[in-house]
Amino acid sequence: MGKSVALKNDAGEKWSNLVTMFFDQAAHFKKKPFLWRKIDGKYRPISWRDVAADVARMTAALQKLGVSKGDRVAIIAENRPEWLIADMAIMAAGAVSVPVYTTYTERDYMHVLGNSGAKGVIVSTRNLIKTVLPVAHQLNTVRFMVTMESTHVTQGLNVDIYSWLGLLEDNRRTKTDAVAEAAKDISRNDTACLIYTSGTGGLPRGVMQHHGSILHNVEGADDVLIDFGKGNDSFLSFLPLSHAYEHTGGQFLPIYSGAQIYYAEGIDKLASNLSEARPSIMVVVPRMFEVLRTRISRDVEKAGGLRKKLFDRAQELGKKEMLDPSSLSFMEQQYNKLLDRLVRSKVRKKFGGRIKALVSGGAPLNPDIGHFFGGLGLTMLQGYGQTEAGPVIAVHRKGNIKMHTVGPPIKNTEVKIAEDGEILVRGELVMHGYWRDPDSTEATLQNGWLHTGDVGHIDEDGHVVITDRKKDIIVNDKGDNISPQRVEGMLALEPEIMQAMIYGDKRPHMVGLLVPDPDWLKEWAAANGKGGGDMMGFRTDGDLIKALDAAVARVNNRLSVTEKVRRFIIANEAFTIENEQMTPTLKIRRHVIKDVYFDELEGLYGKG
Repeated sequence: MGKSVALKNDAGEKWSNLVTMFFDQAAHFKKKPFLWRKIDGKYRPISWRDVAADVARMTAALQKLGVSKGDRVAIIAENRPEWLIADMAIMAAGAVSVPVYTTYTERDYMHVLGNSGAKGVIVSTRNLIKTVLPVAHQLNTVRFMVTMESTHVTQGLNVDIYSWLGLLEDNRRTKTDAVAEAAKDISRNDTACLIYTSGTGGLPRGVMQHHGSILHNVEGADDVLIDFGKGNDSFLSFLPLSHAYEHTGGQFLPIYSGAQIYYAEGIDKLASNLSEARPSIMVVVPRMFEVLRTRISRDVEKAGGLRKKLFDRAQELGKKEMLDPSSLSFMEQQYNKLLDRLVRSKVRKKFGGRIKALVSGGAPLNPDIGHFFGGLGLTMLQGYGQTEAGPVIAVHRKGNIKMHTVGPPIKNTEVKIAEDGEILVRGELVMHGYWRDPDSTEATLQNGWLHTGDVGHIDEDGHVVITDRKKDIIVNDKGDNISPQRVEGMLALEPEIMQAMIYGDKRPHMVGLLVPDPDWLKEWAAANGKGGGDMMGFRTDGDLIKALDAAVARVNNRLSVTEKVRRFIIANEAFTIENEQMTPTLKIRRHVIKDVYFDELEGLYGKG
């Protein structure tokens, strides 16, 4: 084995399980605001005490429906207060919650509900009920469904249907203290939830996260955020709570730290929600910031003149200060302060004006993105993790942000590098295994170490550096290893390109599949007299191919010979969750995309 690093902390374990943590915090904060939701166009709060009362009532309701220790109950809902209440109630009953994406297909629901053996399912909207109810009816294991919105069923089903509000009302006399006391019997070692990995290949697998795994994570994350100052913190929850990153970082971390949670209305209203909620901490995915950077850069480019000059200078000096504050001359320091008022303050205002840190995870963050927003005065920390590890393994620390790394391990977490370069992780954060999948569990957990499938090394400061996924590495016909994520990320940062996938395993060189940026494509079409149209209409347009070729050439100039993309085709449509070419966490599904475009990609090698 190679170099290893571990961060230790002698602080004792604060809570024995997630439920006790929640009830203790609710008892401490009482009438203070906890969860915020939009009602009639305005954010309105629900207190810690009221949330705890609803958790206790729903716990009693689930127990009366036959839910007992170890049973699985699924949650299929968008982010909202009822999501957290359902999650805590399932765990308080001694059961295991199964968070499920609202974007899943009927086939996915059939797999997750069937594989988990869910006894019940809690569903939010009428549209979701229409999709999930037929699946639940076909599965003998699902006995009941709780619906947050009313539904009308005209025929008897195998599944008993209950109203969320009705169950709360029927159990209104439940004593919160009694439920909280009973929950103390749950141990850190008990399974808290089954998080199904979205999977870039094959069917999702259920990761058994125990209470200690998530507690280990939030204890480590809180230790990182202490450096930014604590008190009156708020989170804006917009990534799916069915994803381990939001589940731990956007739900349980705020509970642990006593913060407030605002629920976003959706990605389309994120800008207005930011200004209303004014969050201090946000957990984000890189794709969101790739898109945001493209839009900001395009707006500045259009404005031109003094605005562009000030913006570019703010970027330049901000990045210089971030990399080495002592490198700024006295005059640069004064100019930088002026730019902070003229440029960066306006950017921070768009994020609500209170952001202490943006923590990026879920996928690799291109260093250029981190430097871009860092130069604009927003502190961006890159984290690294996997669902199998709770999910956070490592994250940047204040004052030592190195964008080409993912920071040091969180406290009480050991990381080492195997002889073949694979990153291995050990600690309480590591899962107990994959649900009903002993073969995969045995392959992934060996001698107490989680084999991440990621390749990397540890630098002189103890920071973890990731180079690629073992299974995603492309090996060309000469035996050279190429990192597809690195090349794809660089392509997607060009203004002409929204998405990219490269191809070339066992082939002489790389070829690519490109999705043009729709806003750029619209402007390009208008400027070139092409009229309206979509990607299908432009796929073979020589002028468009020439324009995209210029973008690819710019990237190729920064790549090694083996990485260069020699030829490309234009996709029929964007990679989306709906067409199953992206996971719910916005990672491309290579195997699906390859199947769709295989003949065309292979055909690129037949051209001269």
